[in-house]
Amino acid sequence: MRILSVRGALPDHRYRQEEITDAFVSSMLTGDADHRLVERFHRNAGVEYRHTALPLERYGTLRDFGESNDAFIAAGVELGARAVVDALKAVDLAPSDVDVIVSATVTGLAVPSLDARVAGVIGLRDDVVRVPLVGLGCVAGAAGVARLRDLLAGRPDGVAVLMSVELCSLTLQRGDGSMANLVASGLFGDGAAAVVAVGDGRETGPTTAVQPEVLAARSRLYPDSERTMGWDVGAGGLKVVLDGAVPDVVRRYLGDDVARFLAENGLTRDDIGFYVAHPGGPKVLEALQDALGVDRDALGVTWESLRRIGNLSSASVLHVLADTLESRPPPPGAYGLMLAMGPGFCSELVLLRVPG
Repeated sequence: MRILSVRGALPDHRYRQEEITDAFVSSMLTGDADHRLVERFHRNAGVEYRHTALPLERYGTLRDFGESNDAFIAAGVELGARAVVDALKAVDLAPSDVDVIVSATVTGLAVPSLDARVAGVIGLRDDVVRVPLVGLGCVAGAAGVARLRDLLAGRPDGVAVLMSVELCSLTLQRGDGSMANLVASGLFGDGAAAVVAVGDGRETGPTTAVQPEVLAARSRLYPDSERTMGWDVGAGGLKVVLDGAVPDVVRRYLGDDVARFLAENGLTRDDIGFYVAHPGGPKVLEALQDALGVDRDALGVTWESLRRIGNLSSASVLHVLADTLESRPPPPGAYGLMLAMGPGFCSELVLLRVPG
């Protein structure tokens, strides 16, 4: 499989972290919340700006999960459609060329799924194969790329699209002073992304863009970690589960996982020329650097994405991939490793190579 293009889409509402902190404290927390603790969490998140699906003043007026979810569907369809159309236009393809669409989201509920709604907006064919991925969370960007490869293996001349839409701001719980909700309020942002890929039997025209091949992938579930990350679903909607043990799990398992995965493909870490990592947060990224045995610069694009837009759940690693191909294009022949972690607790590893 070859990735032809990757494009991100962000809501128009963009705020400095300090503005979001003030709005969260004033409109979402009860009077007995420790405001200084919130401010400290937000300062330490490594985030300077975030985009939100709604203007900040709207969040305090959302009455219940139903209103939040209606906003998720409306904004999600608009953002997802924009990302897919932009990614297709970048390589002179139209929505009618798409054979398969995989969609990923974990921040709202939509039946029909977002991909079906986007199909009607942008004009996907009525025989397009739809594969919604729900519940994978932050890992779904990397897992979605891996699933494109699986699907195109049986359709070598096909065109497949991955669409990720995550509106994390609409899941924040009003009046919830739990550590997980406070951390999430300072870390997660809103956005979408799309990947266009083709099977190895499809001819494409010449291009100067970097279009990496996807050579292999590996999924991994970790034992006794179900409550490390996820949602509790209640009357108020999706309440985040976020355990402080995530960096420990990364340090314990990921280094060996990567070494085995690369060895099975005849490679070592020394062969990896670039990393495309999900920006889980400062402590997670530091743990990832330790596990991989690399310095901060090796994950520099990921750190910069965290600073500019925050953690966008499944869409984040796709933004990092787009930024990597645009701002730090790897040379011909370079191997890359895409990796993300998410609820399960799990990880997904994807081996990339730049043709040439």
